[in-house]
Amino acid sequence: MKRPVGAEKKRVKRSSGSASTAARDSGSDAPPRKKAVKKDLFQLYAEKVRDHKGLESRWAVMEQARVEYFRGKDFVSFVKNHPECKEILEEDKDLDTEDIANVLLEKNLLVRCDRVTKTLRPGKKKLSTWPAHLEIFRDDQAFSENDAFFAWTFEKRHPLWQTLLSFFWPVLTLAICLFPVYPHRCKLIVLYSCAGILLMILSLLFVRAVAFGAMWILLGKRVWFFPNILAEEATLKELFRFWPKKDEEEPPKWTSRLFYTVVAVVVVMLLRRHAPDEAARARYQRRMSNIIDDVLEWSPKLALSGLMENQPPVNITEAANNSSDAAGPEHTEEADLVDETQGEEEAEDWTNSDIKT
Repeated sequence: MKRPVGAEKKRVKRSSGSASTAARDSGSDAPPRKKAVKKDLFQLYAEKVRDHKGLESRWAVMEQARVEYFRGKDFVSFVKNHPECKEILEEDKDLDTEDIANVLLEKNLLVRCDRVTKTLRPGKKKLSTWPAHLEIFRDDQAFSENDAFFAWTFEKRHPLWQTLLSFFWPVLTLAICLFPVYPHRCKLIVLYSCAGILLMILSLLFVRAVAFGAMWILLGKRVWFFPNILAEEATLKELFRFWPKKDEEEPPKWTSRLFYTVVAVVVVMLLRRHAPDEAARARYQRRMSNIIDDVLEWSPKLALSGLMENQPPVNITEAANNSSDAAGPEHTEEADLVDETQGEEEAEDWTNSDIKT
């Protein structure tokens, strides 16, 4: 018995509808698509704070590694004076300073440190403000602003100028190696520029040492002008800071000041007595000028011409001997016969002369 065509069409429609509803139900149970991975806001905040110049930091050695660290009280003042940095936290921008620091500690962006030396050194009134050696704080890793230090644990991003400088150093090294082949004018510019910079640095260090010694002997104060001029890690602003730091050490004893005064006077007298005279100074100046002239006037052409001039002259007798040696044994035998005949003729001449006499 044949079924009607309309019933088959209705059944097909019904089955297709049930399949679509099943697919819709199964799609509701499927896991949602993964969203784009978003960088941690606290990581961005930590990078921004570390690159900011408002937070004072130093470098120290912690477990045989150099770390950059800051003090807890400086972090509190930084967050208070720069609230715009918290805008990057979006929903968490209303958190307190302590809560933000604790989140950074939980995410291992910071680690609390403690000073290695906890006792006063002889002659010190208090512990160092910025210790050079740190260790990990063994107790609770929580934020505190009372004599607490915190070190960054992530690698700092290098600015563009440092990347360009890393490519510039090999070029500078190659240029230094090629200094002998520079034109004479370029050699003069490089020489006098480097000599001027070196003289300025040495003069600055000398005046700085003289000022320190004079104020230490006369007033008993330790005053270092340009205190960061010899610092290993310092920004450009800190490097050329003129005014010295506050002296936190005890004043020196008058006996030590008197002793170094006598030493300074004796050294000055010895230098004046054994100073070179005018003739010696002129001789030293002439010698140094000759060395500088040799360096400036050197060129590959002069080097090649000097090699040609320094070749030893050819000895004619040695060349003749060499040519006779190269002629072979036949030539040597003929030469021996000639020598024998010449010897016999000379002997006959001598005998004839004896008979006549």
